[in-house]
Amino acid sequence: MNTSISGFSKLSKSEKINWIVDTYFSNKEQAKKILTQYWNSDNKLQQLHDEFIENTITNYYLPLGVAPNFLINGKLHTIPMAIEESSVVAAASKAAKFWLDRGGFKASVLSTTKIGQVHFMFHGQPKKLEAYFKSVKNRLIADAKSITQNMEKRGGGILDIELRNKTEKLSGYYQLHATFETLDAMGANFINSCLEQFATTFKQEALRFKDFTDTEKQIEIVMSILSNYVPNCLVRAEVSCPVSDLSDNQNSHPEDFAQKFVQAVNIAEVEPYRAVTHNKGIMNGIDAVVLATGNDFRAVEAGVHAYASRNGTYSSLTHAKIENGIFTFWMEIPLALGTVGGLTGLHPLVKFALELLHKPSAKELMQIVAVAGLAQNFAALRSLTTTGIQEGHMKMHLMNILNQFDATTEEKAHIINHFKTHVVTHRAVVEAIDNLRK
Repeated sequence: MNTSISGFSKLSKSEKINWIVDTYFSNKEQAKKILTQYWNSDNKLQQLHDEFIENTITNYYLPLGVAPNFLINGKLHTIPMAIEESSVVAAASKAAKFWLDRGGFKASVLSTTKIGQVHFMFHGQPKKLEAYFKSVKNRLIADAKSITQNMEKRGGGILDIELRNKTEKLSGYYQLHATFETLDAMGANFINSCLEQFATTFKQEALRFKDFTDTEKQIEIVMSILSNYVPNCLVRAEVSCPVSDLSDNQNSHPEDFAQKFVQAVNIAEVEPYRAVTHNKGIMNGIDAVVLATGNDFRAVEAGVHAYASRNGTYSSLTHAKIENGIFTFWMEIPLALGTVGGLTGLHPLVKFALELLHKPSAKELMQIVAVAGLAQNFAALRSLTTTGIQEGHMKMHLMNILNQFDATTEEKAHIINHFKTHVVTHRAVVEAIDNLRK
């Protein structure tokens, strides 16, 4: 029976591993071997990885691939992607190559403001609270000056603070709703530090506000935290060309393809069951680049899906149209990203990825990431509306199946050649391996 443990975080790395394998594994030596074989042989580099998080026992590898030939605003990029799913990098590369000779991708940042909130409870007269907020607003900003001065020197900082009354939804609930510009930093620590200072000042000054009753002076701060919903931190990515230019080897009837493609997007705009899978495909591209560049893909996911529901129904993030013989496919998406701070200056592969991308600013990275998502969605819809999604995906998945059965180099070559003219299914691959080995 497994037992709990006290003081686990205080144990050394080897002591943690010993406890884990002794408690949970029957083959202790094999479990240890799995963990240690992923350690970096460079002790200094391994220590760096160990100290990124708490209770580190090993490194968890994901493949880092690249998708070349992305022409974005007239500049060529090779985009790094960290992801385990078969066919994602291949699909992005294929979409990049498709649009390379059709004008490439256009991208622009529409806005970059981010949000943080101090959530508090006040049980008194709203007009008194409004008067108090007006009297203390400048003090809130002034008291945060030690936090904001460096950001302000670079052109960022606090843009505004509003008092928001939310009592219709929850009795006594109000917010200090603050907007920030954090430039090339994602800014989470900066925003949270400002918010906590706002809360301290707001609570202390309330005790001295002469128009409050004793009860009204007791403002209860519930929490101070940034929001990962950033509907005003928007980037747009798009591609367009004459419908006649959509013709290629896969698609000999560009008008039919364009119409069917637009219909597929329209379906995702009105059908949530389809929209979720549709948007997941977009996030295949976005998350892979966000992860490769050391940004917070969980925050991006949460904000993007909230944005997809902003009109009351979950809907497609991408849109498509045909007007005057021109096919246009585009997306506007919220992305709060950074190229300084966090892992960007620590993780060697993150630094590598950013240098590969020509050392982008946060705005430039927003554009690259949005383009990766748009390209991924284009590739998926192109497959869905022509050959079907499984043909390409299963051929990419073929190598995973072969590796499950420890296929040799010769066996892999033989079976890959076989499935150039046969449909790939798990069962078919297993049968091919069995026949070959007989």
